[in-house]
Amino acid sequence: MKILDFIAGDLNDFIWGWFGIAILLGTGVFMSVLTKFFQVTHFGHWMKRTIGSLFHKGVSAHTREKGSISQFQALCTALAATVGTGNIAGVAGAIAVGGPGAVFWMWLSAFFGMMTNYSENVLGIFFRRRDKSGEWAGGAMYYLQDGFAAKKGLKALGRVLAVLFACFAVLASFGIGNLAQANTISGNMYAAFSIPRWVTGLVLMVIAALVVLGGIQRIASVTEKIVPFMSVIYIIGALAILFTHLHLLGDIFASIFRFAFSPRAIAGGAVGTAIKMGFKRGIFSNEAGLGSSVMVHSTSNAKEPVQQGLWGIFEVFFDTIIICTMTAIVVLSSGVVDLSTGTLMAAFADMDKNTLVAQAFTNCFGSFGGMFVALAVLFFAFSTILGWSYYGTRSWIYLFGERSALIYKVVFIGIIFVSSVLTNVDLPWNISDTFNGLMMVPNLIGVLVLSPLVVKITGNYVRRTFHGSQEAPLYSAFPDIQAAQEKAE
Repeated sequence: MKILDFIAGDLNDFIWGWFGIAILLGTGVFMSVLTKFFQVTHFGHWMKRTIGSLFHKGVSAHTREKGSISQFQALCTALAATVGTGNIAGVAGAIAVGGPGAVFWMWLSAFFGMMTNYSENVLGIFFRRRDKSGEWAGGAMYYLQDGFAAKKGLKALGRVLAVLFACFAVLASFGIGNLAQANTISGNMYAAFSIPRWVTGLVLMVIAALVVLGGIQRIASVTEKIVPFMSVIYIIGALAILFTHLHLLGDIFASIFRFAFSPRAIAGGAVGTAIKMGFKRGIFSNEAGLGSSVMVHSTSNAKEPVQQGLWGIFEVFFDTIIICTMTAIVVLSSGVVDLSTGTLMAAFADMDKNTLVAQAFTNCFGSFGGMFVALAVLFFAFSTILGWSYYGTRSWIYLFGERSALIYKVVFIGIIFVSSVLTNVDLPWNISDTFNGLMMVPNLIGVLVLSPLVVKITGNYVRRTFHGSQEAPLYSAFPDIQAAQEKAE
């Protein structure tokens, strides 16, 4: 427990102090400047090539390519890992601790995080390779290993950073991808339906085993059904609350901007309460900068690195700008928070932060509201467990080889039950934040060092797409894969 307290306490405070926020925000700003704010200047293009292309068979139809999934399945699996408790309980917790101003800092982290996530996915596709089973293998550990190896004197450093990233990713899969998710599910199911935590944990463990042991194709086939359905239903529910509180909309946004720059927001706590919570929960939600979603984006059937990078931009936009904003509006319009002071109303001050959104829905829809949120959390968080099981598996395979993957999966599935019965709700969240921050450091070092390559690949794509250049596309760092992709065209 002393070790856990250190991880969740002092180490967490250090990682998410000015150091973590500076490297995270700095990388996003740096990549935005280098790509000439691609997320803004090419807004119409990336929207058209992502959400606007869903009815194109090459994007949404299941691929027959061995070891690959469709671009839409890759997005859904990535969103499955990101759209989870961070979007519901995490946003509510950030507002409860940091006030409405935390939402502004979430938005800021997402705006610049779009280009961080874009860069990660461009590098992920460019440095991916086939493993022994024929499945695409990619992720931060591969572009750290191979990208640094191509630079004089950096080979050993790249290998060390790759191993560190994979180790942190395995640990994070038990935190952000398991502890926080299963614990929030069991807490909400108990609050809404009086189902004992151990019963929820047992059911989750059995269902997860059936999916996780089936590999990426089975995970993707489940997440492509859960994520779009639940996202639409949740947005409809949030919009219903919004439309019944339209008269508060001005006050809500005024409180977000006012408390983002209040003395409490800027100077409170180790960094600034609103800033710290906004960034922590923003990254917990969209994972931009962690390098995690690269692992599943790299299994896409997309040949063009930039094309999958566009899905990375959309992933952050949808996750934080859309879903998290919906949650923030629900919480701030429901009477749970005093908009004049930015603090929780006295009646809710001691409430479990994981159930604040349920309370907000209950205030508007009665007991049905709490049940609705419990089910939303169930689907969102369970899909996150599935997505992170794959991230952890890929990282474990990188460290220990494919033959030992079953060991990781069995341990991961078993921890679901342990996570469900924990009653200290702050511990799982703080442990998850710490491991997120640890993943972030080697990954962002990789993105910064390899940023000239991202600019080169992006420039190649822009010239060919918008200016009619006939130069050869940049598909892969490996000549054999580059030739195969060119032949496939």
